[in-house]
Amino acid sequence: MFVIPTRVGFTYRAVAMLVAFAVVLATFGFHQMTAEAANLNSVSNTLSDSAPAVLSGHDIRFTVPTSSNLLVGATTSITFPAGFTGVGTLVIGDLTVTVNGTPDAPATFNVTGQTISFTGVAATATQVVRVVIPATKVTNPAVGSYEFVINTPADIGRTRVAIVDTVEVTAEVQTSFEFRVIGLATSTAINATSTTGSTSPTAVPFGIVTAGQIETLAQQLTVQTNARNGFVVTVEQDSNLESSTGADIDGFINGAYTNSPTAWVAPANTLLNENTYGHWGLTSNDSDLNGGEFTNSGGNRWVAASTTPRAIFAHTGPSDGTTQDYGQAEVGYQIQISPLQEAGDDYNTTLTYIATPTF
Repeated sequence: MFVIPTRVGFTYRAVAMLVAFAVVLATFGFHQMTAEAANLNSVSNTLSDSAPAVLSGHDIRFTVPTSSNLLVGATTSITFPAGFTGVGTLVIGDLTVTVNGTPDAPATFNVTGQTISFTGVAATATQVVRVVIPATKVTNPAVGSYEFVINTPADIGRTRVAIVDTVEVTAEVQTSFEFRVIGLATSTAINATSTTGSTSPTAVPFGIVTAGQIETLAQQLTVQTNARNGFVVTVEQDSNLESSTGADIDGFINGAYTNSPTAWVAPANTLLNENTYGHWGLTSNDSDLNGGEFTNSGGNRWVAASTTPRAIFAHTGPSDGTTQDYGQAEVGYQIQISPLQEAGDDYNTTLTYIATPTF
């Protein structure tokens, strides 16, 4: 057997080693030579309205990763999921962009399908970019969960929004209304004068009336209600103060049945004109009734009782039954006769209060 020695020269061995080393470098260096996008941090989208099929604003925020940045010439894009309509109507003026709270208006803007993109916004690592879209352009889809994708040249981020059915909250507050008439004692102050006798909830007893002497009585009215628009209390008489003899005591002033609150005057006492023999009237201390018509100019202002309902107490909202002008007021009745007033021991009339709430 012949053995033929083989010699490998230095040059060949060197080439072989270089080839092997290159293979090793290629094997271990492949992933180091390929750059991957980083994840944007704290990516969120807050809707102004999460109900289905309604216009909603979008408040999109993301933080630039610590190893990245967003250059002024770079393009940032936001892709809306299918189902959101109106994306194509957006224009550059619809976007409000800030970086760490400082305005940074886009330089260019484009819409392609469901993706909007813009340039001109620069941010460094850890800065927060905020993109606000008004609630006048984009309409929400049906109920469900939807993913938004935000891309910059170096980074990508995803977030989701939930479109949910609205929740109807209902409640019922039952109406309440309580009206009371309360008698008042002698010497009770009423609209710049005071009472000369007492009353009960159902009686205003003037008693014996002396010519030339003013007699004043009063009752307190209270209203407690939750009526949204308040209430009005009126009073009306069924006739003049009449006697069974046919005589009457007429309405203030001298039978003219004055409707505009006027300072009290005595009856004229004109012979052969029975309207001037005596009169009676009413007042209220509700200071905001019809602009304070009874209490202005120092008060002590009167109108005639009437067979037509006359407002004497009112308020425009809920009332507590105790606060003056809003839940409580006093109504006064005043009478004065002259020596010509016909005699009679049974002068009378009936007053009717009507309290009307407005819910």
